Amino acid sequence: MQERTGLITMKGNPLTLVGPEITTGSPAPDFRTVDTDLNPLTLQDLEHKVLIISSVPSLDTDVCDMETRRFNTEAANLSQDIKIVTVSMDLPFAQKRWCGAAGVDQVLTVSDHREASFGQNYGVLIKELRLLARAVFVLDQSRTVRYVQLVSEVTEEPDYGPILDAAKSLV
Repeated sequence: MQERTGLITMKGNPLTLVGPEITTGSPAPDFRTVDTDLNPLTLQDLEHKVLIISSVPSLDTDVCDMETRRFNTEAANLSQDIKIVTVSMDLPFAQKRWCGAAGVDQVLTVSDHREASFGQNYGVLIKELRLLARAVFVLDQSRTVRYVQLVSEVTEEPDYGPILDAAKSLV
């Protein structure tokens, strides 16, 4: 599996990403994750809507918490043709508990803990930590990647404006 360096840091310390670089215009790779009820979920299982897929290290950290809550709030202002998915290595039980406690009900949370399939296929698996890098992918209805944002410092939030604009432009 390909390893890439020099792209992200955590608190200034460089980290290694495992997997290919996903670029705008490329077909979105499939993945195998599980939802909060332990049901398998792949890209093909998701409705053919515009997807905002946000990968985060752990919902139990401040920045991931803020990011996922922000996407949950933003979902209310988006077309019904846009779906937001958050992927992390958190166990499905922890994701379900966190969503309930945080009132997150507009974002689908899925766990990559079993196979790291999303992390490896989208090039956001952090080798040193076996966590996912902070990144956002916008896919159109035909599953083509239309926007990618890899956050270079894992402890910082993404720039929401261009993500939301990219998704809105596709409906």
